[in-house]
Amino acid sequence: MTSIDSTINQEKLETQAHVTHHEHEHDEAGNSMFGFIVFLLSESVIFLSFFAGYIVYKTSIAISDWLPAGVEGLEVKEPAINTVILVSSSFVIYIAERYLHNNNLWGFRIFWLLTMAMGSYFVYGQAVEWGGLEFGFTSGVFGGAFYLLTGFHGLHVISGILLQGIMLIRSFYPNNYEKGQFGVEATSLFWHFVDVIWIVLFILIYIWQ
Repeated sequence: MTSIDSTINQEKLETQAHVTHHEHEHDEAGNSMFGFIVFLLSESVIFLSFFAGYIVYKTSIAISDWLPAGVEGLEVKEPAINTVILVSSSFVIYIAERYLHNNNLWGFRIFWLLTMAMGSYFVYGQAVEWGGLEFGFTSGVFGGAFYLLTGFHGLHVISGILLQGIMLIRSFYPNNYEKGQFGVEATSLFWHFVDVIWIVLFILIYIWQ
């Protein structure tokens, strides 16, 4: 009986240790995600301050003084196409996440890579637009605001693509997701954030002319 009781007690201890370890990992992942959300909120404050400054300047300066000399407005067609591609990438990265949750790594990798390609196309499109503009960063308040807002957002898009690249590489590590999928979930959340910010930017800069 003593041997049986000892075995039962050992199994109980192992079960309790496993549960404790699982709870610790769950709490750690939850704390990490909370910290990342706080980071995104701080980024939101920065963008909101830029938006507020843009709106204040535009509504307080005469239209004739707002745009640089010789510039009547911005081309909307190409930026609109880039916007559709970037916003659509949010749906693509969501599909990639679903594949990962279903333990379909190749499905995850394909749609994750497609998201990176769509983000890269957006950055390329923005670079082409910059190269064809007739004004620069020092061309009045509008020139400075335009390059500051689109450039700062562009840095976030590039950062998102780099994070996605890291997550794609890590997906080839054996048993990489046994301890959770925080990296993928955080990167996806960051990408959704970048897309929402661009929608606001597109409305302010291109639609509200």
